[in-house]
This record gives sequence, structure tokens and C-alpha cells, in this order.
Amino acid sequence: MDALLQNFFNIPIFIQVAPYLLQGLRTTLLLSVLVIPFGLASGLLVGVLSITLTGRLSRALLTVYIDLFRALPPLVLLIFIYYGTPFLGWDLPKLVAIVIAFILNNSSYYGEIFRAGLESVPKGQIEAARSTGLSNWQSLLYIQIPQATRNVMPDLISNTIEVIKLTTLASAVAMPELLRVARDAQSLVYNPSPIVLAAIFYLILLWPMVRFLSRFEQRKMGGGH
Repeated sequence: MDALLQNFFNIPIFIQVAPYLLQGLRTTLLLSVLVIPFGLASGLLVGVLSITLTGRLSRALLTVYIDLFRALPPLVLLIFIYYGTPFLGWDLPKLVAIVIAFILNNSSYYGEIFRAGLESVPKGQIEAARSTGLSNWQSLLYIQIPQATRNVMPDLISNTIEVIKLTTLASAVAMPELLRVARDAQSLVYNPSPIVLAAIFYLILLWPMVRFLSRFEQRKMGGGH
């Protein structure tokens, strides 16, 4: 037991590396604050386009966009954008490259979630909205999108949790997010305790969201009965 505590729950090391890990946590939170809102907004746009586009070419291009960024691993996409864009004459800062890569990846996932939600709205309600004089876009804005969002809220929350976990990939371009800082600290103290402390920080950050998701799903299932 003493060996376990010394190697994984070393309190003096926790105290020593905590300030550095908190800096990494701030970077993780910054990435999340940037990626999640833009990912949701672009995903909603993709979802709306999925049900409104009528042209064969435009629908095909949208399908390619969704399938491409869902199939392409986000780490590969990040490396391609960060290391590849300089060859096109664009020297993107790390933060910008990371945000663009993660938004492209998540817009496709959020887009499919919103599409499913929009398609779940009963057509009768849409026709009723049109009969009151609302235009297609007004019906979409005031009737379909609010209901669709409520219908797929668990999926949106679940994907948002995954986005926060996704920020660990930023270490591939040497962005000092939480996990990267913890790994650097581990190499300096020759002890895995910094990784354990990082895991504790992630748990503190994500546990409330996980519990909220569980209660939301239980409430929704209860309401369905």
C-alpha cells in the first residue's frame, strides 16, 4: 500500500506540481470555451442545411463534408492543419490551428445530432406553424430548432463531454494543456503522481456534467412513461 501511495498518490508531489497543472487546466478550459460554442453553432448550421438543401450537388457536397470530418481522426486533422498550412503560406498560431481542427471535427458530429433532432419534430407541428402565417425559416427558428434541441439534449451533452476530452490531443502540437503539462511534470519528478492529479482535475471538471447527463436521461425516460 505504501508503494502504491508513493507512486500514484504522492501528496508532496501533488503540492509541487499543482500550480503547473492548474495552468494547463486553464488552457484546457480556454480550448473548451472556444471550441464548444463554435462547434455547436457550426453543427446547427450543418444540421439545418441537411434538411433544407434541395439541390443534388449541394447535398452531395454537404454529405462529403460530414462524412470526411467524421471519418478523419481529429489528431490527423490537427497535424495536417498545423504542419500543412504553412506550405500554403498560412502560418497559423497553435491555438488557431487547434480550434479550427476541433471545430471542423465537431461540426460534423453536432450536425448529425441536430439533423436527427430536426427530423424528429412532428410534421403536423410544422404544418400548423405554417398555417398561422409563419414562413419556412420562422417555423424553423421558433418551432423546429427549440424542439429539436430538447429532443437531442442528452446527445449534445454527451458530445460536449467528448469535446473536453478531445483537448488532450492539443499536446501533439506542444500546446501546454492539462495532460501535456502532467506528462512533462511526470518526466521531471520520475513519478506518475502528476498524471493521477491531472485525472483528478478531469474528474472534477467532467463529473458534474456526467451526473447532469444521467439525471437528464432518467428524467426524460420517466417523462416518457
